[in-house]
Amino acid sequence: MAQKKSSGNGLMSSAGLMRYYEADKKAIHVDPKTVVAVGVVIGLAILVLDANFGMWPVV
Repeated sequence: MAQKKSSGNGLMSSAGLMRYYEADKKAIHVDPKTVVAVGVVIGLAILVLDANFGMWPVV
């Protein structure tokens, strides 16, 4: 019966993937709800401005 060989430190099992915890700590974190809310507000502002300046609805 074949026996399993243990590599010891697990470097071969990582398959080239590396972890960058330091880069994640320095990144700017924005809540997804904030991004959606800002998008909705900008979209509504565009609709209101188009309606005020007579450019909407386009026929």
